[in-house]
Amino acid sequence: MSKILVVGLGNIGDEYENTRHNIGFTVLDALAKENNFKFRVDRLAAVAEYKTRGKTIIFIKPSTYMNLSGKAVNYWLQAERINKENLLVVTDDIALPFGTLRMKGKGSDGGHNGLKNIQEILNTTEYARLRFGVGSEFSKGRQVDYVLGTWSEDEKKALVPRIKMAADMIISFATIGLQLTMTNFNNK
Repeated sequence: MSKILVVGLGNIGDEYENTRHNIGFTVLDALAKENNFKFRVDRLAAVAEYKTRGKTIIFIKPSTYMNLSGKAVNYWLQAERINKENLLVVTDDIALPFGTLRMKGKGSDGGHNGLKNIQEILNTTEYARLRFGVGSEFSKGRQVDYVLGTWSEDEKKALVPRIKMAADMIISFATIGLQLTMTNFNNK
């Protein structure tokens, strides 16, 4: 049975809950609720395990804060003996319009500190990521305030089906792989 590591990026702490930067945590929490599994506090992360269609998916929400996400990713890849080909990172992306979902097999960090740290620690850009567009409705110099800001009421409503689709994409990645998932979901 092959194992998959799915990492939702975010920051721990109540002040970060429901922020754009925490969409990775939000998606994993929705997946846990939908599939009735729970996270437990463990080394460097909140961790959950879920089995589906012959696959074991290890979900982590790093407790290292965004800028040190690579530490948790590297630890859990090694602890669970998971190859980088079976790693999926769920992250917010200001370069994509709000609600846009895009899965890729590799890529740059795009200025995202969580991805930057993962790339530095794993020494590669060759890992799958699910980029969740949060838009870029901020004025020059206000990017940090924007990504650490909470969703508007309209955005919260619009997020529900996008979070569901992101969850479906994660299960698809784990069960049928990167290529078919990109074909079936990207640009939808």
